[in-house]
Formats: sequence, C-alpha cells, structure tokens
Amino acid sequence: MQGLRDIEDALAALPKATSKAVVRRSLKKELQPVADMANALWPGADDSAFAVSARVKRTQPQPSESAFGVSMFVGNTQAAPHAHLLEWGTAPRYHESGKYVGAVAPQPMLTPAWDTRKDQILSGLAAALRAEIAATVSRRAKKGL
Repeated sequence: MQGLRDIEDALAALPKATSKAVVRRSLKKELQPVADMANALWPGADDSAFAVSARVKRTQPQPSESAFGVSMFVGNTQAAPHAHLLEWGTAPRYHESGKYVGAVAPQPMLTPAWDTRKDQILSGLAAALRAEIAATVSRRAKKGL
C-alpha cells in the first residue's frame, strides 16, 4: 500500500474526535459487505444475524486500543445470539443425568465472508479514508473550522 503516510498526516491534522469518526465511518463502510455476505449465508429466515459494531459484548474479551483508538467488529446481533454455535458447532452435550442432548455441526457463515473480502478491505479502506477525509475537510471548511 502506498499513500498511507498521507492518510495518517491528514487524520492527524483533524481534531482527535473528528479523525476517530472518519476512521469509524470508513471501517464500517468497508466491513459492511462482510456482514451482508454472512447474513446471506445465515440459515435463519429474515434475521440480520451479523452487523458491524464498534463494541463487543461485555462478556467477550475486550480488544486493546488501536493507533487512533478505533476498533470495529463484525459479529452477531441480538437477533441471533446463538450464531457462534452455528458458526463453529458444538461438541456432544450431555445432561448431568447422562442423557445425550445432541451436537451441532459447524455451518460457517462469517468465516467464508471474511475470507472472501479480507484482501479487498485494506485497499478499499485506503480509498474510503481518502474520500471520507476529503468530505470532512470540505464540511469543516464550509463551517469555517
């Protein structure tokens, strides 16, 4: 990738909160096709099982901060809290009494969606950041900031 230094300099020239918002919007735009493809593979009816979010659930391991303090995730929504069980499957499960209650075979949705798009995300992110920075600078110039 070329031109990332220019992007970093342009982001540094903006106020910190503004630069975070620019990065967040760009990441969301680039990650949305991954969520859309995973939703297309979802065996549920009309559920949107996967979405792009800036947060993980409080019960999940929390990520460390990135350079600009922005992290985005593609993960399951409230509509499908069990999506991870279908994604990776489960081992055979038994009650305390010994009764067998089944196992779930893996049905990957998010993994193939990520594998399909991961190479395009970095180049797309650079273009999205450039466009978002230009739009932000233009808006700020109109406001006289």
